[in-house]
Amino acid sequence: MTNTTHTLSSRVAEGGALLKQDMAARAAVMESAIDHLLPPTTGGDARLWDAMRYATLGGGKRLRGYLAITVASLFDVPEAQAARVAASVEMLHAYSLVHDDLPAMDDDDMRRGQPSTHRKFDEATAILAGDALQTKAFDILASDKTHASAEVRIDLIAAFAEASGAAGMVGGQMIDMEGEGRALPLAEVSHLHALKTGCLIRYSAESGAILGQATPDLRARLRSYGTAIGAAFQIADDILDTTATAEELGKTAGKDEAAGKSTFVALLGIDGARKEAARLTEQAIADLAPFGARADRLRDLAYYVIERRN
Repeated sequence: MTNTTHTLSSRVAEGGALLKQDMAARAAVMESAIDHLLPPTTGGDARLWDAMRYATLGGGKRLRGYLAITVASLFDVPEAQAARVAASVEMLHAYSLVHDDLPAMDDDDMRRGQPSTHRKFDEATAILAGDALQTKAFDILASDKTHASAEVRIDLIAAFAEASGAAGMVGGQMIDMEGEGRALPLAEVSHLHALKTGCLIRYSAESGAILGQATPDLRARLRSYGTAIGAAFQIADDILDTTATAEELGKTAGKDEAAGKSTFVALLGIDGARKEAARLTEQAIADLAPFGARADRLRDLAYYVIERRN
């Protein structure tokens, strides 16, 4: 474990600065795209648009959007097109957070270091804002501004729907809620998080390959990469929920334990969870072999996912 930790720390130190710069640059591109796609209004629906903008702009790691843009760049996709796909996935992710924070779900008053959307506005507005963000995400993908090919747009939409619906993120949330107060086995915990968290991260990587019209082999590799870092991301989240402060997280710490949820940390222990996250990281990096140095930021991202502090 000591050698593994040392290797990971060294790799993060080498690529971390470049990754930080690249993520900041891509985040600015996404922020601009979201701002353009969700313009403020002054009509009777202004409060809805204000809540949508509040939930999506000015915060977050932009991990999912970064994956979409960076993978698309491997296939020389124009940044403006990739930014639209990145914005759509960030909007859908934001909708999921808005609804997760509601009293009927995870009941959290803080998100990204500020009041949750239902606390800033009200519950009804938060529900509608989440609904509108979800539909807007699909509207963006359906536009020929995202890609001239209808086949590519349909592929993006179909993969997005699979990742975000009952067979993906939403289904995982249901399993998670049903599992509160119960001791779930490792296989079931892995499955629920593969749906709740992993599917959207997997799609984010795969969307760049779809947009770039990648060969089936390269698309499969990027889908596998996304699956692995999605799993590692959730394990890191479980570790942070146990070890980090609310100030570091930007949300309430210790929520999973308080809710009686089964987590990777509860099942594997801190060291066991870190070892499994490291294994998944190495698996993800192996998937990037065909891309050579062009995928260096994606390799750095795989390490960042498990070394982050929020």
